[in-house]
Formats: sequence, C-alpha cells, structure tokens
Amino acid sequence: MKKTVGIMAGFAAVALVLSGCASSADDSATSAATSSDDSATTTEAAVATTSVMDAVMEAGVVRCGTRDALPGFAVLQEDGTHVGFDSDFCRVIAAAVLGDAEAVDMVDLETADRFTALQSGAIDVLVRNTTWTASRDGTEGANFLQTNFYDGQGMMVNAGSYDSVSDMNGAVVCVAKGTTTEGNAALESTRLGLGWEVRAFDDTDLLLEAFIAGQCDGWSSDVSQLTGFRSAYPDGPAALEILPEVFSKEPLGPAVLDGDTQWAQAVNWAIFATIQAEEFGITSANVDSFLSSEDVTIQRFLGVEIETDEGSSALDPGLGLPTDFAYQVVSQVGNYGEIFERHLAPLGLERGVNALWSDGGLMYAPPYR
Repeated sequence: MKKTVGIMAGFAAVALVLSGCASSADDSATSAATSSDDSATTTEAAVATTSVMDAVMEAGVVRCGTRDALPGFAVLQEDGTHVGFDSDFCRVIAAAVLGDAEAVDMVDLETADRFTALQSGAIDVLVRNTTWTASRDGTEGANFLQTNFYDGQGMMVNAGSYDSVSDMNGAVVCVAKGTTTEGNAALESTRLGLGWEVRAFDDTDLLLEAFIAGQCDGWSSDVSQLTGFRSAYPDGPAALEILPEVFSKEPLGPAVLDGDTQWAQAVNWAIFATIQAEEFGITSANVDSFLSSEDVTIQRFLGVEIETDEGSSALDPGLGLPTDFAYQVVSQVGNYGEIFERHLAPLGLERGVNALWSDGGLMYAPPYR
C-alpha cells in the first residue's frame, strides 16, 4: 500500500488539540486539584506503558516512512506498490509484528520531512536510507536501531572527467540539502585543500537536472545512492563514473521515536531475524523444511514448540512479538542475503562490510534464547 503524508495536516491537528487544551485550562486545573493521588499515579503509569506497538496492533498496519524514487532502495511502481531494499524492510517489520508483510502504509517523505514525521507521530518507523549520527540521535527525538546497510560517501562524475577526488581542485560539487552529505563534502574539501563550491539542492530531481545541465562537476552522496541513480541515468550508466574514494561512514537503518522501548525492541528483532536466518541458511524457499529441524536453536528461532519435562511450548522472549515472528519474516520476505540480492546486487553493489560477520562483514545478530 502507498500513502503520502501531509505534514502540515499533522501540525494542524496538533494545533487543534493544543487550542482545546488552552480553552479548558481552568476546568482542567480545577479537576486536577480535586483528583486523588492514586488516580494521578494510575494515569501516569498508563501513559508510561503506552507504546506505538499498541497502536499498530489496533490499526492492523505499520506506517513506514520511506521514499518513492531511489533505485534499489525504494521506488514507487505504476501499480502503486513500492519495490526496493528499504521497502522490503518495511515489510519485514509488518511481517514480524502483524504476521502480514503487506500490512504496510508506505509513507513517502521528502528529506526535510523525515524527522518531523517521526516526531509528530505521522509514521511509526522511518526506513529511508537515513544515516545514524550523534546529533540526530541526540536532537531529533530519534532512536536509531540495528544498521541494515553500512555505507559511505563518494563522488560521481561524468565518465573520464576525473580519476580521483584529489584531482577536483576548485570543482562545483552538488549535494542534497539537509543531509549529512552536505557537511561531509565541505569537510573533505577543507581536508584536501580543494576549494570546492558545495551547492545544495532541495531534492534529488533538481540536483539531477543541474547535473545533466552541466552545473555540477561532481555529485556527492552515499555510494549506494549514487549507484542507484547511476543505474537509471538518462544517458545510461556508462556515462557516469563513481570515483574510488569513500570519505565518510554512513550507517543506514530504521529509526523510531525516542522513549518507546517496546516498539524499538520489536523493530530491532525483526531486522535481526533476517540476519540470523541467513546465518542459519534459512531462506524463503526452504524455511518450512527447517520447522522439523532437530537443532533446538533453530526451533527456538522459528517459534517451534519444544518438548520439555513440563510439556511443550515455544520460546517467548517477552518482546511483545508472536513466537513465530522470525518464521513470518523469512517465509514472507526472505533473509538478509535474499533481500540484498533481490534489490542491490543488480545495481552492482557487493556485500563488502554488509556480509555476515562469519564472512568478514559486520552483519551480526544477538542470540535468540
């Protein structure tokens, strides 16, 4: 499903609520003064235990903040469906929490609206190639979870125009406004003494137009994003070249609103399920055969009932998720490797640091026990 959010509508709703609160301030004060301490304590406890999880379960849908035009990660098709790496991880969350990978509203967001949507409650989770940084963790009200793609910033140029970033003295480098890319490009220019003019554009459509028109010597962004745009370039991928240097760390992954531990854990373990499944060798094609595995670790992971002296039961780790959430994730969407191969390998992206830890990469899931 697809849904485009109107952030201003959310602001208007908040304004109405605040207006109503202000108009009844005297009545509220009187009521509060006469309320018992026990009642106040009960109310505070109820607020403290409220989670996005409850709202998602009641609505039967996950509102996933994403985008609609980044090849490989999230592209809106003519039939209204979203296809891509990020889109599939939205489905992973829905499969884990609701048992239905298609129970998702894909909420298309502009770059500048990402954190506003999260803060206002317009989305439940942000899965939109967003870099985890200290300042975003500290000031945007966002809780970044398990990184599902380790990236780095690079430079794309017209084929044959430059051999290296260090050759780009005095170049005009174009970036998307409001991203970590903008600051990183300025820092790299200073570090190398290249004197770049960094031009920021409100959206990638405008940046693409400027690049095609020859207004940019280089286009800087995450290497994965550059690879995606290069694959769909009007003159063909061969017209562009991504230079070899990578000059930043860009860990990309889901983010939820700060302060909601239950929801954060649910989303985190949904992501972990894809990684652990690949480590076990469990895929969407063979997952059913693993239900009869004699390996108790795999049985626990898939939510199979295990026989004990006290009887049979499936492990419930207390995450608020169904005991078979990992089975639902893998059977409906696939393991991490399947998702990567489906969407990113066709662009020419290699696993690299996104390989499993057992293959020399950084993908590692805590034990499910």
